[in-house]
Amino acid sequence: MLGAVIGDIIGSTYEWHNVKTKEFPLFPKGSRFTDDTVLSVAVADAILHRDLSALSAKKAYAMWYKQYFHRYPDAGFGQMFSKWAEEENYKVQRSFGNGAAMRVSAIGYAASSLRDLKREVRDSCHYTHWNKEARTGAEAIAACVYLTRNGAKKEEIRDYVEKNYPYRLRRLDEIRSAYVFDSRAAYSVPPAIEAFLESDSYEDAIRGAVSIGGDSDTIACMTGGIAEAYYREIPEEIKMRALSFLDIGLKNTIAQFREKFVS
Repeated sequence: MLGAVIGDIIGSTYEWHNVKTKEFPLFPKGSRFTDDTVLSVAVADAILHRDLSALSAKKAYAMWYKQYFHRYPDAGFGQMFSKWAEEENYKVQRSFGNGAAMRVSAIGYAASSLRDLKREVRDSCHYTHWNKEARTGAEAIAACVYLTRNGAKKEEIRDYVEKNYPYRLRRLDEIRSAYVFDSRAAYSVPPAIEAFLESDSYEDAIRGAVSIGGDSDTIACMTGGIAEAYYREIPEEIKMRALSFLDIGLKNTIAQFREKFVS
């Protein structure tokens, strides 16, 4: 899950200033965490602390999303999500965006099986992304995290994704020149997975994700969650620099989650 957060921070300055190369500063001026980090941590917090005897999993996820939105209202949330989070009720939204996929890496770590993972992903999507495209993208990212942390090889990941989801994974070099910003899950999830598959390290995965342009922070967030699970280690200098952008609340939840599910 920390890998997803770091990907978000590295990609944050490139979302509106795309680069089409893997050669760029990792933490230029203006780097910050965004709503991708906030909601990734919200999912982890929900998994750690929800009481399912008192609350359904669907409602628990939604409650944590709303709580974290109010803690970090300036993190860059989309208009549709913000409107939902500000309302007192729990009306179901049908977004087809990548917001559900960028926040699920913690589910990939906590799930005990793919069956459990799919149920958790559906519950995490219920109130904000009750849309097949969004749920499919979220499940694909979480499944990649789960499979990699359980020892799957890259070709096994590629085969699983292409057999189980309506995605054709294309090489980054094929799409880079024409790739543009589009937050639809079906458009941004496949290249996020491909960026991991083509990489040779955590850093290389993030550089590949950012290098295509588009929704850079979210693509790098999704790639980062998978890459951390596969490579197991993040360079210490990258990790410490990224953590310096986070407040104590975010850092504590990340540390608690890593102690229970990652270490």
